[in-house]
Amino acid sequence: MKNALLGAQMLFVAFGALVLVPILTGLDPNVALFTAGMGTLIFQGVTKRTVPVFLASSFAFIPAISYGVSHWGVAATMSGLFAAGLLYALLSTLVAVRGNEIINKILPPIVVGPVILVIGLSLAPTAVNMALGKSGDGAAVLMPISKALLVSIPALITTILVATLARGIFKLLPILLGLIVGYAIALPLGLVDYSAVTSAPWLAVPNFVRPEWNIQAILYILPIAIAPAVEHVGDMVAISNAAGKDYLKKPGLKKTLLGDGLATSAAALFGGPPNTTYSEVTGAVALTKAYDPKIMTWAALFAIGLSMIGKTGALLASIPIPVMGGIMTLLFGTIATIGIATLTRDKIDLQEPRNMIIIAITLVFGLGGMFIKVSNFELQGIALSAVIAILLNLVLPKTTKA
Repeated sequence: MKNALLGAQMLFVAFGALVLVPILTGLDPNVALFTAGMGTLIFQGVTKRTVPVFLASSFAFIPAISYGVSHWGVAATMSGLFAAGLLYALLSTLVAVRGNEIINKILPPIVVGPVILVIGLSLAPTAVNMALGKSGDGAAVLMPISKALLVSIPALITTILVATLARGIFKLLPILLGLIVGYAIALPLGLVDYSAVTSAPWLAVPNFVRPEWNIQAILYILPIAIAPAVEHVGDMVAISNAAGKDYLKKPGLKKTLLGDGLATSAAALFGGPPNTTYSEVTGAVALTKAYDPKIMTWAALFAIGLSMIGKTGALLASIPIPVMGGIMTLLFGTIATIGIATLTRDKIDLQEPRNMIIIAITLVFGLGGMFIKVSNFELQGIALSAVIAILLNLVLPKTTKA
């Protein structure tokens, strides 16, 4: 019973971020809940239930999913996300053959840092538009700006205050509490529509979507998997420090990467977002000393159970756009900050010409609208910046010390 209660608490900690990704990208929140639970169980199967982590929706893929859904549809986008999971599996094979060091050789901080920056900054206009009561692309005005700000600003302030001032378990819930406060303010303003909640059934199978082969979606999304794959290594280091065990050795990075990859590919088979380990849950593990992986099994089972409640998705869909926009202005900025931290943590000399060139070209290509098109193949945005960063790091000569 104790493990079950702790498992419910872990899902509660992850819930806000878990459901935010599908809501933002046009996917089904109930499917995301199901695939998060399923992905966690797959991860536990691969790692023989040795690591206390919970897998759920990855923020790094938001721009790619949004672009894919708008251009090719959900089913085609899933083929790209399925391929992204297979890339994780390929990296796990490289680790098995060459050791953990191969990841840092192929994807050093000078490559990953700028790409994470591009991911965060490319999302900035979406967050601002939604906070102002517009659609994510800014094309449609959904409500007056004055009314939207009455909701988005308190949601943002709540998220900031909880993240900086709260103590204990509440410090791990800034997104969820920000959503609750924003929602509560939106109610008397008449911004919440309950019609879909009323008509939704209590019990229902999630609206699963089967992937459809689309080479354009695959080539566009595949390079984006680079950044979260490297973040996975950092997540494993964090949970190792929290639990006092070296999970990079046992079960090993090759197993954890494979588990994450298979979980992501499996999620795509059902129409769910890619999976990643959650830092919020890692923080909760450290706070509660809940190091037993069985707790995450319960969290996974609760997520799957909740996905079968039809009114869950309808209630989440009723969250007003400005509420999410207010919170996202902080979240997406935080992603960009992680990119900066990736560069500074490795003490990369930003004045050194080689490093300056890699960062500069990656940022401008990723954010400036550069694209490469050959026949029906087109590479742009985050995908292009990831490929360019890797190529520049491989071809530019290392600086020789005088």
